[in-house]
Amino acid sequence: MTSPQRVMITAGGAGIGLAIVEAFLREGASIQMCDVDPEALDQVSERYPQIGSTCLDVTDEAAFDRWFDDALDDLGGLDVMVNNAGIAGPTCAIEDMDTDAWRQCLDVCLDAQMFGCRRAVPVMKDQKSGCIINISSTAGLFGFPLRTPYAAAKWGVIGLTKSVAAEVGPFNIRCNAICPGAVAGPRIDRVINAEARTSGKPVEEVREAYASNSSRRRFVEASEIADMAVFLASPGAAMVSGEAISVDGHTQTLSAN
Repeated sequence: MTSPQRVMITAGGAGIGLAIVEAFLREGASIQMCDVDPEALDQVSERYPQIGSTCLDVTDEAAFDRWFDDALDDLGGLDVMVNNAGIAGPTCAIEDMDTDAWRQCLDVCLDAQMFGCRRAVPVMKDQKSGCIINISSTAGLFGFPLRTPYAAAKWGVIGLTKSVAAEVGPFNIRCNAICPGAVAGPRIDRVINAEARTSGKPVEEVREAYASNSSRRRFVEASEIADMAVFLASPGAAMVSGEAISVDGHTQTLSAN
């Protein structure tokens, strides 16, 4: 009988992160997750009391290490590390970019994923097994007008993923990046509203442009990202590593112009 997978997930309180939590729960996994939103954590804990949940700002390196140590002690090992935490960052022209806003976006979207990889790899090397899943974006594959820090961070995640995969492959560890397209939910609503304000276009025009950027002409569901994460952690993906895998309905451009 196969033992349940031991899974850690950052930003598991809502959106893609919660969908991934729920997908691994359906697979019988033991899960430790964190999120910066205490209200979201309370709701998840009430619904799924079997999950270990911690309130955490993933950019706080010392706090991240404490969470990782506690979660690892509880799980007794680590089979899957999902580095999901991210923020949209500012929407503006590059000449108007605020340095602090730029750095915050890279701190959350890129540095925190490095923290997760850095801590997971030694554990997985000792076990001689493991799977790391980093959440990038189609913004890591295209230029993204008015969203330069987000795109830069997500390109960085793909570079991180491919480099880590090359390092850890000989230890029977895999590392992949999932690149979601525009995912339905409150976050893309905020992005669309911000772009409409910046560009002066009607909200519905921007929304339609986002949907039409993929050949499927619709937004991605968070559950579709979660399904890919479960697959990548499965034996069926044993020879999938170092890949940036789009779940986006075939994005053709990220420009809303």
